Amino acid sequence: MKEVNKEFDAKMQKTIDVVMSDFASVRAGRANAAVLDKITVDYYGAPTPLNQVAAISSPDPRTLMIQPWDSSLLKAIEKAIQTSDLGINPQNDGRVIRLAFPQLTEERRKELTKQVRKYGEGGKVAIRNIRRDAMEKFKAMEKKSEITEDDRKDFEKELQDITEKRCKQIDELTAKKETELMAV
Repeated sequence: MKEVNKEFDAKMQKTIDVVMSDFASVRAGRANAAVLDKITVDYYGAPTPLNQVAAISSPDPRTLMIQPWDSSLLKAIEKAIQTSDLGINPQNDGRVIRLAFPQLTEERRKELTKQVRKYGEGGKVAIRNIRRDAMEKFKAMEKKSEITEDDRKDFEKELQDITEKRCKQIDELTAKKETELMAV
C-alpha cells in the first residue's frame, strides 16, 4: 500500500516543481533568462515560446540579449516583450534585442514579494487538494473492504506527514525567494 502514498507524494513533488518554476519567472535584481519563459511570439501564425526562436544570453548581470534565429522576428519579439507584464522596455538595434534590468525599487520588491507569497500559497492549496483526493480514495477503498479501518488511519497519518513535509518545503522556498528579492 506504500505505492499509493508514493503516487500522491510524486504529485506533490510535481506541484513543488511548478512553484519553483513560478518563482524563477519572478525577476529579482539580476538578469535571468527564466523571466522570458512565459513569453510567446507569433511565429508563422503559431504562438511559440521565445526561447525556441532565439538565443538568449546574459552579457552582464543586468542585461539580457535576445538574438532571433530569423531576423524577421525582431519586431514580433519586441512587441511580445512590451505586452508582457515584465515591465522592461526592449531596445532593438536591428540585429539583437537588449533588455536592461534596472535596480528594483522598494515598492516593486514588495509587490514581487506578494506575488511570490501568492505562488507559494497556491502551491500549498494544490498539495492540500492532493491530500483530500487521497483521503477520499482511502475511504472508498475502506468502503469496498479493500483495506481495514486501521489501515486507512495509518495511510492517512502517513499522508498527513508527507503533506506537512511538502508544505514546509514550499514555505522554505518562499522565504528563500523573498530574501533574494529584498536583498539590495
